[in-house]
Amino acid sequence: MEIDRALTEHLKKKYQDRPNVEIVQGDVLETDLHALAGSDFLLIGNVPYYITTPIVFKALAAPIPRRSVFLVQLEVAERMAAKEGTESYGALSVNVAAVANTEQVMSVPASAFKPPPKVESAVIRLTPRAAPLVNAESLPGFRSFVQAAFGQRRKQMQRALRTVRGTSAEEARLLLDRAGIDPAARPEVISPEGFARLFELLS
Repeated sequence: MEIDRALTEHLKKKYQDRPNVEIVQGDVLETDLHALAGSDFLLIGNVPYYITTPIVFKALAAPIPRRSVFLVQLEVAERMAAKEGTESYGALSVNVAAVANTEQVMSVPASAFKPPPKVESAVIRLTPRAAPLVNAESLPGFRSFVQAAFGQRRKQMQRALRTVRGTSAEEARLLLDRAGIDPAARPEVISPEGFARLFELLS
């Protein structure tokens, strides 16, 4: 899939003798991938770095591809694969981990491109979880909740929950206790599973 019309035409000519190759001109964010590829498919892409996150979230919408492989900016790859308690861990880490396992397959130096960009890159592989932490219908709400919580990342979870959801201090403490989360913990140390449990209680 290619959004640029001139490049699309070039690719169509280049692969015109390959019956197993179809070049589609269009915007990936506005395209129904499942109508194009069916329910069981692999998704591989060298994505525009400025819209990496929307493309990743689209790839993680049900039915999720059997596997997705993307070339992305190294910093984004590290954030997607990060574990709780690490410097790169954040809302993107949690939202991806809720439905898929992320592996950083390899690093790609700037010198591999012509002209070389000002950033380093990496290849990541996303494999759907056998049992997602959040069901497909609840994903938009979960993502918004996680994003809001990390918007309060310097606050303890009890205070962050009061700010994000307008709960009382006592309600926040009880919810966090039921979710197995220390009320004094900050968002960056809460696992994806912890966020999923808390979101389910809030729902």
